Order: sequence, then C-alpha cells, then structure tokens
Amino acid sequence: MKTLIFTCGDINGIGPEISIKAISKLFNPAKRKIVFICPANVFEKTASIANPKFPFKIFKRENNDSLSSSFVSIYDLGKTKLDFGRPTKISGKVSSEAIEHSYQLACKDNSSAIITSPTSKKSFELAGIKFPGQTEYYASLSNSHRFMMLFLSKKMICGLATIHIPHKTVSEILSKQLIKQKIDILGEALQNDLGKGNPRIAVLGLNPHSGEEGRIGREEIEVINPAIRELKNRNILGAFVPDAFFGTKQFKDFDAILGMYHDQVLVPFKMLNFERGVNYTAGLKVIRTSPDHGTAYDIAGFGIARPTSMLEAAVWAEKIISNRSKNHVS
Repeated sequence: MKTLIFTCGDINGIGPEISIKAISKLFNPAKRKIVFICPANVFEKTASIANPKFPFKIFKRENNDSLSSSFVSIYDLGKTKLDFGRPTKISGKVSSEAIEHSYQLACKDNSSAIITSPTSKKSFELAGIKFPGQTEYYASLSNSHRFMMLFLSKKMICGLATIHIPHKTVSEILSKQLIKQKIDILGEALQNDLGKGNPRIAVLGLNPHSGEEGRIGREEIEVINPAIRELKNRNILGAFVPDAFFGTKQFKDFDAILGMYHDQVLVPFKMLNFERGVNYTAGLKVIRTSPDHGTAYDIAGFGIARPTSMLEAAVWAEKIISNRSKNHVS
C-alpha cells in the first residue's frame, strides 16, 4: 500500500490549509496511508478553518509501527507560535524540521512519496537555513549532486539546467558536462518515473534566436549543441529558439523540454498550468513532489486557499510510486 507523507511547509502560509483540504479528498483506507507532519497546535488551528473530513491520531514522535490506513497520522513537531501572513524565524525552523522528518520517513518505505507544502526563502534565511529552496534541501539530505527540478503537467513537462541563480551567472555555470547530466536525469525520470519509453526531449538555447550562429552569443555553438551531439540520441533535439518553440507550440511534439534557466520554461509552464502544475525533484531515491506555487501569505488563515495543485502533486506522486515499482526502481 502506498504512503503519502505531507509536510506543513511554512506554517504562516497556506501550506497546512491546503494539506488538510487535499488529505480530505484523498483519504481512502483501501488505497493509501497518509501522514501529515505538522505542529499539533497548528493542525488544530487550521482544522478549525479547513474542516478536515478524515479521522486522525496525533503522535508526539516518529513511530512507523503506528502507521495505519484507517486514520491520518499527524506527527507533532511540538507546540509553536503561529503568525499568519508573514515569514518568521520560527516558521522557517518548523518547515525545516518537517522536511528532515519527511525524508527520514520516506527512506524507510519504498512505497512512499513526500508531498511538500510551500516554504519561504525569507523564513529559511531568518532561521539560518542555507538552502535556496526545498529541491536543494532534499538533494543535500540525499547526499546527491545529481538531481533536477522538473515540472509536471498533462500539457507540458519541463526541466531546468540551472535553478535558483542570478541570470548573470547562468552562462558561467553551463557546460557540456552539465547539459549531458541534466539530459540523462531527465531521460531516466521520463522512463522510470513517468512511464515514457524512448522519450523525445527538446533542448532550448540560452540566447535570443539561440545565438543566431554566434552573433548574439556562443553558448549554443560551444556548449549546448556539442553536448547534444555527444549523446548520439536521435530523440534529443535542439538547441531550439525559445520564443518560437513555445509560440508555434512545438512543445507538443516532445515528451519533455530542458530549459537553461528558471523563467525560460516556468513562464510558459505557469501560463498553461497555474493551478495544476507540479514541482518534482528528479534524480533522488526518495520521491518528492510539491504544488507549483508559493506560501500565499496574503490569504493565509482565511480558509479560502484552493488545494488544486496540492492534489495534483499527490496524484503525480502516486503515479511515480507505481511506475518505479513496475520498473523495479528503488
């Protein structure tokens, strides 16, 4: 039986609310076990506005033997101060503890997946946490430098060669080795996690007009195209001119896209999937998905947050569990 492990994320945002609302729709003792990692007082406060529709038990510490599909296991991170609508040192510390606890649980169960609620870079900073995001945090816990931020939807799947870095440093970081590694991770994820055999992958250029034969930049000539050629795979094509690629809807002809930097693929992805997009950390042993939106401090505590993307994250997580099981990936 699959186990879904939800984290509270930044408790001052909408994470606890959308988790409770998503769990209410997902709770089914015949299909899955569910764990929610959250301070008990935060769960109780949020329950008063989110109206959970599932039985639950609160546990003071991790206890795998207590997991059951007949109720939702609430793992209490300890009483904490709740301050809706703003990042704090406390909310950063709690979100970090939830991440670490979820990783420990997932490592003990090959049929599990983590669904993380949104966190805040500001609250991470206030708490002294040295990660720019949850993707890098889980990669560090996994002791892995081989990972990718991948975005999932029915309309488009896209990965990033670079993640949370300033635009001015993207060109400095790009290399043939990096491009080939990211294409390999993307291909493995498509086949083993998403069930797409012999996938077609489109690689985007970095510069306007993909450099226009070196007139507007040489990264395509010196890095991106040589990396594609060295892989000798006819299903990996590029480097495509980014604006024309999306404008002519060429993305529909491919199983996935590799972009060079964050907004290059996130702008079109979010235009197509703003409430249904899912963030997936590919390349790790543990399965971790997340809604593709932020903490939404402006509506936290009002009971109006919609769990659509959180539900999509859970659906994709279960697909990945099933596909890995079929492909004997552990």
